Amino acid sequence: MQFNWGGKIILGLLGMLVGGPVGLGIGLLIGHMLDRGAEQVRSFNPFRPYGPGEQASVHKALFDTVFAVMGHLAKADGRVSEDEIAQARAVMDRMQLDDEQRKAAIGLFNEGKAADFPLEATIQRFAASVRHRKQLILVFLEILLQIALADGTLHKEEEAILLKVAEGLGVPPQQFRQILNMLLAQAQFSTGAGAGGHQQRTAGPSRPSLSQAFQVLGVSESASNQEIKKAYRKLMSEHHPDKLSARGVPDEMIRLATEKTAEISKAYEMIKEHRGFR
Repeated sequence: MQFNWGGKIILGLLGMLVGGPVGLGIGLLIGHMLDRGAEQVRSFNPFRPYGPGEQASVHKALFDTVFAVMGHLAKADGRVSEDEIAQARAVMDRMQLDDEQRKAAIGLFNEGKAADFPLEATIQRFAASVRHRKQLILVFLEILLQIALADGTLHKEEEAILLKVAEGLGVPPQQFRQILNMLLAQAQFSTGAGAGGHQQRTAGPSRPSLSQAFQVLGVSESASNQEIKKAYRKLMSEHHPDKLSARGVPDEMIRLATEKTAEISKAYEMIKEHRGFR
């Protein structure tokens, strides 16, 4: 265990100079409280570097939780269809899992299908593993939403589960809805494809609308050019492979998280053309 003595020493000395032995005691007490507060801030810093072995632990937690909850989502309506099994296999293909990883993923998927699958406890364990890393939690939620939207539709049973997952991770319903709307809009920017890059089962518009382009970037149509640029840069930065890796996202899942950057860029170009700015 490491101890922080900086505040104790400085305030203790100042207290002794001002009030003698009594001042020393008061200074040491105040310094101890300040040092303790600073240590708590450091321990809850969402951007702090991973410690030895911690990143591998986060990788495993993310992998295990994604595939277990994926199985739970597939069973949301009471049965797992052939289409849902095909979607799960397609996700594994897109992640380029090796044989060992695929076997583990299938086992986790089957665990998630069980009638007594402990969703809340699973999410609590995941939250404890990633601690307060907000961006990692949002990436996790985005991946689950992409999986749920793989057939082009978010069913009410799936939505109820994902809302519960978001709540367990401290993501407000309003933010969950915003992520959902952005992903639905991004799906329209894949040529002949639905959410997650799969072919849509219902025919959509041949050209996405300008309104959808704004939804892709998560901004209103009344946003200024500067606000649009800022939103675009933020989204591209958040989904940059190097940054995702640094946040603890395994390489296999980075492939899913970065797929939508093409739709983000396409939406931004459409808005730029409409607004006439560079």
